[in-house]
Parts: sequence; structure tokens; C-alpha cells
Amino acid sequence: MKNFLLLLFLLPQLLWAQTGTVTGTVRDGQRRPVPFASVALPAAGLGATADVQGVFQVADVPAGPVRLVASAVGYGTVTRDATLAAGQTLDVQVVLTATAADLGEVVVTGVSRATEIRRSPVPIATLGRREINLNANTNVIDAAVRGIPGLSAVTTGPNVSKPFIRGLGYNRVLTLYNGLRQEGQQWGDEHGVEVDGYDIERVEVVKGPASLLYGSDAVAGVVNLLPALPSGPDGQLRGEALTEYQSNNGLIGKSLGLNYQNNGFQTSFRASHRLARDYRNSVDGAVYNTGFRELTLTGMAGLAKAWGSSHWYLTLYDNRQEIPDGSRDSLSRRFTRQVFEGGVDDIKNRPLVTDKELDSYAIGSLHQRIRHYRVFTKTQLHLGGGELHLLLGAQQNSREEFNHPTAPAQPGLALRLTTYTYDMRYHLPDWQGLQISLGSNGMGQLNRHQNATDFPIPNYDLLDAGGFLLLKKPLGKLELSGGLRYDTRLVNWNDFYVAPNPATSFDGVGRPGSVDANLQFPAFRRRYRGVSASAGASYVATEQLTLRANLARGYRAPNIPEIGSNGLDPGAHIVYLGNRGFRPEFSWQQDVGLLWHQPTLDASVEVFHNYVQNFIYQARLLGADGQPVVIVPGNTTYQFQQAAARLYGLEASLNLRPAGAAWLAWNSSVAFVNGENADATLRERQGSAARYLPLIPPLRARSEVRATLPAGAGRLTGTYVRATVDGSARQSRFLALDNSETATAGYALLGLGVGTTFTSRAGRPLAQLFVQVDNVFDTAYQAHLNRLKYFEYYGAAPNGRAGIYNPGRNVGVKVVVPF
Repeated sequence: MKNFLLLLFLLPQLLWAQTGTVTGTVRDGQRRPVPFASVALPAAGLGATADVQGVFQVADVPAGPVRLVASAVGYGTVTRDATLAAGQTLDVQVVLTATAADLGEVVVTGVSRATEIRRSPVPIATLGRREINLNANTNVIDAAVRGIPGLSAVTTGPNVSKPFIRGLGYNRVLTLYNGLRQEGQQWGDEHGVEVDGYDIERVEVVKGPASLLYGSDAVAGVVNLLPALPSGPDGQLRGEALTEYQSNNGLIGKSLGLNYQNNGFQTSFRASHRLARDYRNSVDGAVYNTGFRELTLTGMAGLAKAWGSSHWYLTLYDNRQEIPDGSRDSLSRRFTRQVFEGGVDDIKNRPLVTDKELDSYAIGSLHQRIRHYRVFTKTQLHLGGGELHLLLGAQQNSREEFNHPTAPAQPGLALRLTTYTYDMRYHLPDWQGLQISLGSNGMGQLNRHQNATDFPIPNYDLLDAGGFLLLKKPLGKLELSGGLRYDTRLVNWNDFYVAPNPATSFDGVGRPGSVDANLQFPAFRRRYRGVSASAGASYVATEQLTLRANLARGYRAPNIPEIGSNGLDPGAHIVYLGNRGFRPEFSWQQDVGLLWHQPTLDASVEVFHNYVQNFIYQARLLGADGQPVVIVPGNTTYQFQQAAARLYGLEASLNLRPAGAAWLAWNSSVAFVNGENADATLRERQGSAARYLPLIPPLRARSEVRATLPAGAGRLTGTYVRATVDGSARQSRFLALDNSETATAGYALLGLGVGTTFTSRAGRPLAQLFVQVDNVFDTAYQAHLNRLKYFEYYGAAPNGRAGIYNPGRNVGVKVVVPF
């Protein structure tokens, strides 16, 4: 093993690849230089920043085909392909258009090699740093939801958002941080994504089964959160300072990022801190216990040379997130707080929360603390005429949920999840135009309870591995792609006992054979297997029109709560009951897309149909009397179930840039998905209440008009004014069985924004200002995927508005100072 590791680190030094230099100039549509544009060669892991005259140079570029991607604030992304000979200085001239047109963008997620979006048969969408900054977001998933049709999120307050793709989420959507799978108890309702949103340069979303490349847990798609690599001139320390404020919950955010590169050596560091108090709306006032305090540190060091590249990443995330429970006074509707436990706690007779507590930034005693640590390396080597990509990572997620008001220091839930990940793929040299990629990826997990009192799942071990073959064949305007994959996953746990703990006066981990020990989780061992496949094509019919289609089979093994849960999750206020007999999910999804691109117009229509065998979902548990079963007072009880399911829908977008008004852009999109239970026997037995699947987002549309002022002789550039409308239709397609869900009214939200970039006399950006007002009219609404909608303890509310509403009007101000 030691010899193998030594060879791995020395191999780059033993390899030799001839190189050249890529130079050029970045200009706009009027042939004027675009100062400080970003230029990247994604496949080589190299990049540069143009100077004030738009001139750039990238040295030590491996000889052969190169793909250059250029972008700048206020301009769309442009891709250029060329061939670089050994020792050559290749000149590439780039012209950027003043507004975004992303069909030519290059993506690295969900494809075997860097690929243009329009040539991928699988629907892929992207969101860049500029669009993220334009919005006032409390987390990066919310930012992506605003900009990517078909992506939605289940929320628990402002800082907990779980991505859903085309109606599917949780362990069906795989979240990646720079290619490393994010493993942090993502099965839970109140578990967000442990990533620094200020550090993300780009979001790539695969909409559809990505099991072929990533295995189980990517059956619905992938969200890849990509940080930036250093791109400044050699030998110069670059970076940015960022601060923001949001009025609704008083969010204060600060971030400092640094990056440096010289002769192939690259390093970066970022520290970010955010804190917020309770958010507000016109119905509930301040929503008690929804504040948070978050600290993240991110570091990277690596080399990018002719032989390839190798980068090491280290991230630390620490979040104290309050846990709302929605208890209130029945008449005044003011929030109350829990001070007792068990039978002594009268949920409907708790003391009122004071105004001082609602306005405080202090974290309440009932909260969760999430600490997440990652260390991983990404290496790319030019080997044998092909490319070897290797990712090795380790991460640990520590989650504590403090839900005991009489013992604030005692966590109810305390889990420590340790995950070791590998991802290895080799791109063979092209053979008669055929691109072949081989690979394998997987993980090992150990999940252990710490000093806890609640045990919704057992301690478990998990071992996962899969291998795949991918093929791609360009045939002129037609490009074919496909592949095959085999996965295996072993899940194992021993008998797990729970017994009273005299030291804490609560339950704790018991010992086998002890008189007072209760066997909560009998031993379990099972291996799951699955085959995934994909076949697709894209056809560039004309310079403007691209057609594409894809057929994919996805696979997902049941997650631990689905097969093993038997207890209370205090943060979710739900008692979960699993089923050991569940079989893996298998899906067949068909995608058909039409893309149109011309200088003044972009349009797309994507239609999909997804049939899922053995679909796992949860519904409320009822007793023999037809009433909901209550195992733990104040908490609902859900049991996982399995049936066939069918989902179908579409996403469409239209982006206009009038030829006579290049400064004006109108972008609009619409997304629709419907999910139905396809088990005829179940629907016949339980009627129309069981027709629809849970957590299906309603019809959603978004429209934006943006005016970007032409650059003048002054010190302001990229000045814009924008207006947005986000609309959601009434959702009447919901899982009505056992009152699991209810209908949700439609709503429309108006947003207004303005921003600009202050420059020096030489044209260098000095500061970027973003001002955004969301929900301008302070509309009272409940999103269908807002979990707080169901936080209600009374059969009827005096004001007729049950549950907790989404945030009201919010004014966000963000300042970014590059240096």
C-alpha cells in the first residue's frame, strides 16, 4: 500500500507531456476590450484573468485539442475549440455578448468529459456566480432554485433547503461539492447542505437519472457545487471581501477570500461567517426559533502542470441552527416556548415568547449543531495518450439536536457519520472518433450514536461500489452516447439496545443482556444490487436548432431510515417507522428536448416521463379507528411504504434580447411536474386520496426583465436594473391519504433589483454593489414544499391561517470588493 501511494505521488513527475501557450484578446460586440475577463481551460485545470486591455495568456497547456471558456461580469459565456501543437503559441480571439446565452457553456457534471450543454442528451442546467450574487439568498440551494427550472427545495425555515429535481429529492438527488459526494444525514427533513455559499463559483444541475456515473442516490439527478480555481496573474495575491445584510431576518454575512498562483502552484483560502435572527412575515410576525449562526473555512493547494493537475481541499463547517416547533397561544397566535418535558409539558399551555427573544441574535437552547469536515484530493494525469481522473476523500458529519429544555446541554440526537469516498475514471485515447471512458466509484460509511437520548436509526456500516463504461461517438451533426453500470451496496448493523441512563435521567445506548435494555433495532445485513444504463443522442439540425433525446435506467438502494428507522427524530418532530423488506428502486426515464439559439433569442423545451418501480414514500400511520397514531406526544408518526410511481412534466424557457436594444433582456421560464401512484391495487383500495405522490411542486413560472446600461466614460460599469415575478399555481395534486398533505394556494411575488460595479481610472473593478428587494408587496403565502406549513397544533386558527408562513418582504444589500 505504501509503495502504491508513493507511486501515485511520484507518477506526475515521471510523466512527460509536450506543452504550448494560449494567448488572445477578449472583446465585446463592438470590438472594445473587456478588461479582467476570466479565461479557463476546464479540461487542463488552468485559467487566467485578462488585463485591462482584455489580453490574456495561459502557459504550460498540454498539446492537443483545447477548449477555452471565457466569461465576464455582464456578459455571457463563450466557448472556443482549437488544437495546440507542442511549442506553439496559439492566438485565440474571443468576442463576448452583453447578455447570457448558456447553450454553449461547458459542463463537467453528469457527462464523461467536458461537454457543451446543447450536445448533452441529458438535460443539464447551470448557474454562475454573477446570477447567484444578483439574488438575496440565505443558502446556495435557494439561489439555484431561483435560476434553474425544474429544481425546487423542501424548506424548514430560511437556512434549511433540500434540493428536489422534477419532484424527487432526499437520497434520490446527489449533492456534490466539487465532485465529492456530500454525505451529512441528508435523509432528514431538517438537514440542509453543509457548504459555504459565498465560495461557490458555479452550480451545475443534472435533471434526470445520473446513476450511470454516480451510482445509487443519483436516480433523480445531481447538484454539483463548484468553487473557483485561482485565475489571477502569476505571483500576485488576489481575492475579495464580501459583506451583506438582509432586512427580513437581520442576516449579517461576511466573507474573505484569497487566491494565489505562480508557475503552476495554486492555493486559495476563504473564511465566511453568517448570523441571523428569527425571520418575519405579515401573518405570524417573527417566527420563533428560526435563527442561525454559521462559520465556514475552506482551503485549497495544488499544482497545474503539463503532466496534469493535483489539488487538495480542506473544509470546516460549523452551524448552530435553531429548531422551530410552531407551538402557540390558541387565541393571540403568539408563539410559545417549551420549558418542560414528557407528560409535564402541556403543548397548548406553554409560556409566551417575549419580543426580546424574537429580536435576539442569541441561539436558543432548543437548536441543532452541525459540524462537517472534508478533506479530499482531485488529480488529473495525462497517461498513455488518455486522461486519468482520481478523487479520494474523507468527511465527517457530526450532528447534535438539543431538544431537552430541562437539560439544555444534553443532545436528544447525536450522530457522527464518517464517509470515505473514491472516484476513478480513465478516458482512453479516441479510437476512430469513438470516445471511451471506464471508471469506478464508491464509498464506505460508519454511522455512530454519541451521547444521545433519541435513536431514530441504528448504528450502521455501509459499503458501496460500482463500475461503469461510457461511450460517445460524434458523427458530424449527430452525437451518440451511452453506457452501462453495475452497483452493489452492503448495509449492516448489529443488535442495538436502548436502556435508561441514570447519569442523564434519559434513555441511552443499552448493553445486550441488561435487564432494563430494550432491543430497538435487531441485527440486519443485506446486499443490494442494481444495473443502470443510458442511451442518448443530440443532433445539431441547424446552427440555431438542436434536438436531443435520452433513455436512462436509474437505480437506488433504500436508505437507512427507510429500512431501519424506529424512533423519534426530534428536529423533524416525526417518529419514523421503516420496513426491512424494501427492495431497490429502479426508474426508466425518457427525455426529449428542443433547443433554439440565435443572437437575439434563446428558447428550449424539455419533456420527460419517469416510471419508478418500488418507489418509497412516507405516509402518516393510522390506528384501527382511522385516527393518527401518536407514539410521542407532540410529534406525528410516519411509516415508509413502497409502490410503483409515475412522474411526468416539462420545463420551457424563452430569453429575448432585442436587436435594436442590446441593453435589454427578458428571460422567462416555466416548470411543471406531476407525480402519481402507479399501484392500481393501492389506488383502488384507498381511493383518490392515494392518487398523488407527496412533495410534488406546483406549476411554477418565473419572468425577469433586466436593463443593463451601456458602458460610458464614467467610473460605473455593468449597471443594471431588474424586475422579477415568481409565480406558483395552486397545488391541488397532493397526497391526501391520512391527511399527509393539504392543498396549497397559489401566489405571485414581485422582486426588484439594481446593481453596479465601481471601477478605477484604469478600469479595474473596485467594488460591486447588489441591491435586491424580494416579495415587494409583503405577500402572505405558504410554499407547498414548506415543511413549516404543517406546524400547527390546533384544529382551526382564529384568523383562518393554520401553520407557519414563508418570509415576507426582504431587502438585501451585498457589497463585493475584489483586490
